[in-house]
Amino acid sequence: MTAYSNGLLAEMLIGSTWTDITTDLYARAPLTIERGRSDEAARVDPARATFQLDNRANKYSPRNPRSVNYGLIGRNTPVRFSVSGESYLTLDGDPANTASTPDHASLAVTDLDVRAELTMDWYSTALNQTIMGQWGADGNRGWSWRIYNGLSTLNWTTAGTTATQLFFSAALPQLPRRAALRMTLDVNNNAGGFTAALYWAESLAGPWTLVYTQAVTSVGTTSIFNSTAALEIGPDQADVNPPRRPLIGRVHRAELLASIGGAPVASPDFRARPAGTASFADAAGRTWTVNSGARISDRHYRLAAEVSYMPSRWDLSGQDVYVPTEASGILRRLGQGAKALASPLRRRIPSVGRPVAYWPMEEGRDATQAYSPIPGVNPLIVHGVDFAADDTMPGSGPLPKLTAASSYAGTVPTYTPTGQWFVGAVYLWPTAPASNTVLLDLTTTGSARRIVVTVQPTSLLLEGFDGGGGLLFSVAVVTAGFNFHGPWNRLELSAVESGANCTFRIAWVDVDGVPWENTQVIAATAGVVRAITTTCGPLAAGVSLGHLGVFDVADLDVYEFADNGWRGEVASARVRRLAIEEGVPLTATRAWTALGPQRPGPLLTLLNECAAADLGVLYEDRDQLALRYRGHESYYNQALALTLDYTAHGEVAPPLEPVEDDQRIRNDRTVTRVGGSSARAVDETSLLSVQAPPAGVGTYDDSQTLNLADDTQPEHVAGWLLHLGTWNEARYPTVRIDLAAAPHLIPAILALDIGDRIQIINPPAWLPPGPIDLIVEGYTETIGHPTAWEVVLNCSPAGPWTVGVLDDTARARLDTAGSQLAVGVTSTATTLSVATTSGPLWSTVDEPYDVLIGGERVTVTAMTGASSPQSAVVVRSVNGVVKSHSSGALVSLAQPMILAL
Repeated sequence: MTAYSNGLLAEMLIGSTWTDITTDLYARAPLTIERGRSDEAARVDPARATFQLDNRANKYSPRNPRSVNYGLIGRNTPVRFSVSGESYLTLDGDPANTASTPDHASLAVTDLDVRAELTMDWYSTALNQTIMGQWGADGNRGWSWRIYNGLSTLNWTTAGTTATQLFFSAALPQLPRRAALRMTLDVNNNAGGFTAALYWAESLAGPWTLVYTQAVTSVGTTSIFNSTAALEIGPDQADVNPPRRPLIGRVHRAELLASIGGAPVASPDFRARPAGTASFADAAGRTWTVNSGARISDRHYRLAAEVSYMPSRWDLSGQDVYVPTEASGILRRLGQGAKALASPLRRRIPSVGRPVAYWPMEEGRDATQAYSPIPGVNPLIVHGVDFAADDTMPGSGPLPKLTAASSYAGTVPTYTPTGQWFVGAVYLWPTAPASNTVLLDLTTTGSARRIVVTVQPTSLLLEGFDGGGGLLFSVAVVTAGFNFHGPWNRLELSAVESGANCTFRIAWVDVDGVPWENTQVIAATAGVVRAITTTCGPLAAGVSLGHLGVFDVADLDVYEFADNGWRGEVASARVRRLAIEEGVPLTATRAWTALGPQRPGPLLTLLNECAAADLGVLYEDRDQLALRYRGHESYYNQALALTLDYTAHGEVAPPLEPVEDDQRIRNDRTVTRVGGSSARAVDETSLLSVQAPPAGVGTYDDSQTLNLADDTQPEHVAGWLLHLGTWNEARYPTVRIDLAAAPHLIPAILALDIGDRIQIINPPAWLPPGPIDLIVEGYTETIGHPTAWEVVLNCSPAGPWTVGVLDDTARARLDTAGSQLAVGVTSTATTLSVATTSGPLWSTVDEPYDVLIGGERVTVTAMTGASSPQSAVVVRSVNGVVKSHSSGALVSLAQPMILAL
């Protein structure tokens, strides 16, 4: 079989080795890849690849012991598919895997101008990734550039030492996955200080957009130490905190300039280097070496998946033996029978706090004891407790309520003393008791053999008693007026030795982090906690209690954030945190929607809950078995990722079929916050309003319940959903591209991904004038032998995502409330009489601007008049529409400002 001239490479992970299986693909069944969603779907389906494998050599029979791959392949065997394209340097974060050039006299720059075009996770909270720098051992440190938690940071030293280190950080804007960044440092700004700046562009070719600049005059001018270390892409800086490692992603090209805006003194460009190149000289004369596991690759992955269907098939003669194979993305596996994740507290306390004893107390209502997830810890013995009686704790499953005869007792396994201990729990005590009531009673091996926490009518009392029952100390904290009663709180009790003394602390902290506390220092030892044996008394009836933990370190943060279920956490932070906790690779754009508490549920349910509240999309990475999350903010005012010319052969293959239907119309929308209030948004005026035809289309209503953080959000979300549901434009559900006929589009198609914006220019005359603007929701890609390659994009309108930008001449204009022609005009008239029927007059000071009149786009170059009607001097037929208009024809702004969500 001849090679695929489209550069297709199919690989299967056989054992632990990626093995080329391309020659075993049957041409009669082209490789078909499906990713993303159709334009009508609410969620993304798992990615899917279908293909046939030649099995005449018995290579793909996982259960046949005569197969060379017996025991090496089977269910969920990873496969991946790639095509050849532009080269890049691929880095995996390993400290040894970098690219470098030796120090050279030209690298001793005074001012810094460093640039890089990268594909990476810009907003990772877990990775402190270095891009470039000359950063040797302490004493030989020059400068270093890194990305961490959405910040671009430049570090430099004035004398080569950590002690003389300075830095400048700037928050990154919303960036596409592939983008170029530039950082500059003017060491002497002629104002007694220095100035640093961050820029971004779509590529290293610019144009550059200034993101942030800062002039520092408080410390005087600065300088950059002339390090003799190699100039590295991805220098390792493990000796700082947090450690800085090489970036994980792709480096397309980079530059270090002799001065700000000067000539390059180092300019590695990996785009045209043959795959596997180990060393090369750049245009500035620097020789670059690709080190260790770093490599220059030209592979562009179309899907990474796992085999989900692999049956053996054959014809009657037994001569045609084949395997019709299906492989699925990671979403399929994650969605198969996934159990609900435990509550945030149940997940965080064992993993972060590492307790010596812990009882969540999230049992079902018929339980008779409280299980401990910590090995070697016996259950908590309880009496007079109503389990699962209170489900209002944000970060927990249902917890028990105490009755008039409640008691609970648990033994703490023996552990090594550390000179400190901490006991915590969450509780809700509705109202102050009439008299003293015990909440917690524990024993230790320290000076205070018994420690009792008592709730008094107006205070919280902590008492410690020696082995004979004598009082060692007593600490009280006033509770009246300080939220001890009513809301959920966490109780904190600790002892910490310092020399011959020990500090005993009692505190309560509400679930939003406000503490009330008091301490007592006495000559004592802390010892270890041995047991909890508490009889509460009748006045504790109705108190809710749970997540009782004993720790050998006084870590006061162990319950933090988890107790309120991470309420207020933004969408991108939550999807990242959940993925890290579950060991699922995930990258995300920045998404600022604040979410409500995280409740127990399967991982995909929780991730999709984030996407629903944020109006974003969760989908699969192409390069690896991983997830990606794209927040709705990344859709705003996107640059074009692909431009298709309808008149160019193959760029828009038939059929291009606009659809006029009601599939996406929603003109009456209600949004309810989980556990909170609702808001409703109704369109009563537009052509897609709830009014009966012909004034509108009638009612198309829906309602959604979203996990939002507070009751102010539903109104805004409902309004935005109404905006999306009443966007008056034809749908183009699919756009077909024949890459065999239009191979010049391949680089753009390889970069195109879910959520990107495309445009079709020069549409046929029978369609509305002007470009067709679309968002890619998903696609089906078919790669055949030897050159066949077709991509069918699933699309939705992009227009709704063009939002207002302050001080932008095109996007910051408000539309008229009502305007029409006062006098009819011919198709060539250049002076119009415009009457305002509602709202303010048209502006006479900020021309030019475009208006629409009966579908014709007109540029207003001058508007005069202090009363209606006004006189407008115009340029006609900007969009190619030539027509006359009658008196009363509506006049509206061509691109009115849309307020973002």
